[in-house]
Amino acid sequence: MRQLVLIIIFITHSFAIDATIEVVKKFSNIPIIAIEDGSIGVNSFHNSEEFYKLLIGDLKVSSHFRVHKSNLYMKSDFESTPKFIDYKNSNVDLLLKYRAFIDESHILIVETKLYDINSNILAYQKVYTSKKDEKYPFVAHKVSIDVNSYLKAPSIDWMQKFIVFAKYVNSKESEVIVADYTLSYQKTVVKGGLNIFPKWANSIQDELYYTSYLKRPTLFKLNIYTGKKEKIAESDGMLVCSDVSKDGNEILLTMAPSGQPDIYLFNTKTKKKKRVTKYSGIDVNGNFLDGSNRITFISDRLGYPNIFAKDIDKSGVEQLVYHGKNNNSCSAYENYIVYTSRESDNEFEPKTFNLYMISTKSDFIRRLTTIGLNQFPKFSEDGESILFIKQYKNESALGIIRLNYNKSYLFPLKVGKLQSIDW
Repeated sequence: MRQLVLIIIFITHSFAIDATIEVVKKFSNIPIIAIEDGSIGVNSFHNSEEFYKLLIGDLKVSSHFRVHKSNLYMKSDFESTPKFIDYKNSNVDLLLKYRAFIDESHILIVETKLYDINSNILAYQKVYTSKKDEKYPFVAHKVSIDVNSYLKAPSIDWMQKFIVFAKYVNSKESEVIVADYTLSYQKTVVKGGLNIFPKWANSIQDELYYTSYLKRPTLFKLNIYTGKKEKIAESDGMLVCSDVSKDGNEILLTMAPSGQPDIYLFNTKTKKKKRVTKYSGIDVNGNFLDGSNRITFISDRLGYPNIFAKDIDKSGVEQLVYHGKNNNSCSAYENYIVYTSRESDNEFEPKTFNLYMISTKSDFIRRLTTIGLNQFPKFSEDGESILFIKQYKNESALGIIRLNYNKSYLFPLKVGKLQSIDW
């Protein structure tokens, strides 16, 4: 629909703190979309304006749209036909109108119409429903996904995914929370005690693993819909599920039954575990790489945390990163690895951990952030976005990096401090 060109731009975003100068891929003429809220009447959805803001945010985060008068809340009659000529004169390409209300059965109904201004047509009209109105952020995300699909732009289906995170609420007390990527929807699924390192157990996101510190660190598996909880394993020292195979049949655990942590492969069907690393120091944070026969992990074999790889069934270890002196977390997608690296060794300077991305098949290295503490990076399912935690000026936020567009966005956590995160 629009020709792609390479341009050099200085990126500064209202949601982001990072600013970098890079050569990036960008639409030469990104379509402009206008949004209008037609929710009028006694049953109008009370969060209709928040719904509006979410739509604007989604379309901006997609990087495929510019929003017309995005700083204004625009209302209109949902049934009226738009004045195409007025929108054309304002260079608007698309108009999205919606009407949100609660029906007699207390179900949220969102009716939408998308107009193609350039073609003078109603492109489509769709109706969305949600039995629980507090889940309206996911309805907004679905509306945005469908508008994006109309353009045949690269998929943003990841917006429909749940985020799961742990947050500290008091000393030695943390909760596990399921949310949307903007943190507008949040539901606490585990509370009471120290509950950390949640990890989705499968792609449909109905079950998750998390570690609870009881008498010994204990790994549980929880169904977020039924509340059914299953004890998976326990260990002295530490116990964390760091990755899950695509079929869900194997998980990578960090365990320290004898004092020093190592990586173990645990079969969820047979309940048998296999020790993958056998080092006298620290091996943690295993991630599957290039399928399920090879892993990346963090180790202090060089005297400081760095990133290594090895075949599960072989003893040889390969160093992957030759940059930085404190690389303490990573995530893998196919042959790409995103990792955290400490930038300053001066104890009197503010701690800065930045994110970098490398390829295992080349000398490629790319810096993704510039300031603050950026940790726990996670690739999206399609590998085109990265989720991470940013701590900056006493604020804890969820970050999203759109790799193909060199854009990043922050969504602050209003209460508590993020401990770990997954999607």
